[in-house]
Amino acid sequence: MTLSTPLVPPHDLQQRLRERVTDALVADFARDGAVCIRQLLTPGEVALLRSGIDANLAAPSPRAKVASRPDDPGRFFEDFCNWQDIPAFGRFIAETPVAWAAQRLMQSASVRLYHDHVLVKEPGTRQRTPWHQDQPYYNIDGTQNVSLWIPVDPVAREATLEFVAGSHRGPWRMPRTFMDQQARWFPEGSLAELPDIEADRTAFPILGWEIAPGDVVCFHMLALHASGGVPGPQRRRVFSVRFLGDDTRHAPRAWKTSPDFPGLADTLPAGAPMAHPLFPLLVGEAG
Repeated sequence: MTLSTPLVPPHDLQQRLRERVTDALVADFARDGAVCIRQLLTPGEVALLRSGIDANLAAPSPRAKVASRPDDPGRFFEDFCNWQDIPAFGRFIAETPVAWAAQRLMQSASVRLYHDHVLVKEPGTRQRTPWHQDQPYYNIDGTQNVSLWIPVDPVAREATLEFVAGSHRGPWRMPRTFMDQQARWFPEGSLAELPDIEADRTAFPILGWEIAPGDVVCFHMLALHASGGVPGPQRRRVFSVRFLGDDTRHAPRAWKTSPDFPGLADTLPAGAPMAHPLFPLLVGEAG
């Protein structure tokens, strides 16, 4: 499957982008590293995405995993990089305003897809997603990037994604495994450790929003973020799609990144732009 978008968004998308992704919101993203775009998506677009998530749950890829403990009364399911295999995901990325919203927030001439990520917390899931940054787990360098976190179910404030405002300006923090806190990526001592945010939440400028379907949370890949479990009867099905801008470059690692792109280092040199079929150009023209 290939992905492409028109060089100029259709008129209806242009109108929606003007109304939803305002100059003030772009400035908020540059300052805080995280914003919520209210009702960027139509009910039909949310339904398309929901169908893709449900197809993914019914037939997980080999990359899927359960990220909750065996004694958790709920279940935290994750899967990655399925846009080529699940048509609803490809259509959603190409046909909705998400790539154009990413362009506005990144202030980038071009937008490439990086990858997709499904995160589903079933009712009663206790497993928290601990505070972390995403970019240290990845194989990229650069500052122009954005992740869109898109629930297709209502999300209560206590179950939503939270951010430390301004943390996207750095420093990079040590990435560790969520279950047992192992440093499987950068060597011990090579990056700053995470502050203990939960020990004194009032000491940090924490952002978070109650979410309705159609809302889109957007954040920089260096923004410190975390989320709670799902204490009530409501599922939390989320599609996260990640985009790269003009200054992003390939940074091969000596370890398996999350997600992994096997063989990419053999075809895309270190420091090269992310011009590769795995990362289709969605906005802008190939240079």
